[in-house]
Amino acid sequence: MRKSSIKRDTKETQIRLKLDIDGQGISKIKTGIGFFDHMLTLFSKHSLIDLEVVANGDLEVDYHHTVEDVGIVLGQALKEAIGDKRGIQRYGWAYLPMDETLTRAVVDLSNRFYLEFRVPAERRKAGDFPLQLLEEFFRAVAVNAGMNLHMELLYGRDSHHIAESLFKGFAKALDMACRRDPRVKGLPSTKGKL
Repeated sequence: MRKSSIKRDTKETQIRLKLDIDGQGISKIKTGIGFFDHMLTLFSKHSLIDLEVVANGDLEVDYHHTVEDVGIVLGQALKEAIGDKRGIQRYGWAYLPMDETLTRAVVDLSNRFYLEFRVPAERRKAGDFPLQLLEEFFRAVAVNAGMNLHMELLYGRDSHHIAESLFKGFAKALDMACRRDPRVKGLPSTKGKL
């Protein structure tokens, strides 16, 4: 069972998160940030990961703490649920179109964190959600999950479409990387350790 349940309480946020890697894409999301809830719902649907998130954060300050801390907890839960990585594909990638937008997401579940995020934010917003927070979110996920994550905006104009394409692309790449392959015996590494 590749499931995880994580709680994280700080002076800035209180987060409860549950996920099931081998789910059906069912989600219950409540962060207090409507646009972010929408993105996490898309992530769940397109990764087929069942996801429950309840986050209470200091939104009167700004969205940063809540978005980053949800990324931290999501990364921790992914790492725990994926487990020792025996039999998984390890790598995943996706090109994701959203109308005029095209993004690329590539994942390596290597136990080595790295984020390459080539998405200019330039004070862009989707509604009242600053797009520069996406980099903070994905960095927190990558660091805490121990994954290499490369994300790039190839082209696009609409901020909502850019964000949506990134979340869906990440979802599809992660789904591919987490899949079990009966041909993979043991760990997917020539080192014998990840």
